[in-house]
Amino acid sequence: MQAGWSDKQINLTARRLKAIAQPLRLGIICLLAEGERSVGKICDALGTTQPNISQHLGVLADQKVLTSRKDANRVYYSIADARLLEVIELLRTTHCS
Repeated sequence: MQAGWSDKQINLTARRLKAIAQPLRLGIICLLAEGERSVGKICDALGTTQPNISQHLGVLADQKVLTSRKDANRVYYSIADARLLEVIELLRTTHCS
């Protein structure tokens, strides 16, 4: 155990941070910080294709960063844990101002 964290917690956190630390995925998270979006709306906002977005959404969902819900033939994504938005905002204000 390191600094009060188990090896399992450290590895899980590292995998989630790695998933987020990709430019398009970070863009998805920043977009979803504004609220739930369908795959189509995410594609439109980020200017890329549905297969590309779906692949990245899959990575984020696998790491439990995002949740999804299906409504008829549309899938909507949102941030799984609002605390992530606090981390993203801290990074933005620290590194982007």
